[in-house]
Amino acid sequence: MNDPATAPAHGSAAERLRRILVGNTVLTQVLDVAARADLPQWYVSAGCLAQTVWNARTSRQPPDHGIRDYDLIYFDDSDLSWEAENEAIERVRSSQAVTGPDIEVRNQARVHLWYEQRFGVPCPRYGSAEEAIDTYPTTATSIGVRVEDDGHWRFYAPFGFDDLLNLVIRPNRVLAPRAVYEKKVARWREHWPELEILPWE
Repeated sequence: MNDPATAPAHGSAAERLRRILVGNTVLTQVLDVAARADLPQWYVSAGCLAQTVWNARTSRQPPDHGIRDYDLIYFDDSDLSWEAENEAIERVRSSQAVTGPDIEVRNQARVHLWYEQRFGVPCPRYGSAEEAIDTYPTTATSIGVRVEDDGHWRFYAPFGFDDLLNLVIRPNRVLAPRAVYEKKVARWREHWPELEILPWE
């Protein structure tokens, strides 16, 4: 079994996922923008990937149905100031040839500075972008993908692909509180009633 941190997009589940994701041209545009911005340890991650899969599996159109934004994460602990993160945000904006999707850029090295104020629980200081993905509130959305210099897609999926591809929403209780999970799944249920949503307990 491949280490999820270095799993290339070949092999049955990863290749199946890649084929689904390329059907969302907005997502492929975001991947292109992210690659040109060249932020350290970057991934496009979380809901935009899962929701693209849910749309494909439930035959919803367009492929970006229900997707509010596209999360572009990176990790740079050399400067934890807001000014440095804002420079990265502006770099992404300047990489967009035209006005495109709403891309939310976040330096995962800074999350511990604001997480408790926003969500009510303290967040450990991450040591990598992958450590951040490990703590996302559901197993299905704990995933990231990037396109490497040779054009190959590389996934990080600490819980594998089964829940994502099978429309199962399972809580990942390592960090996010119950209220965050339940708020997310309530919105998702409205857009994708076919999801199998497992209770927090």
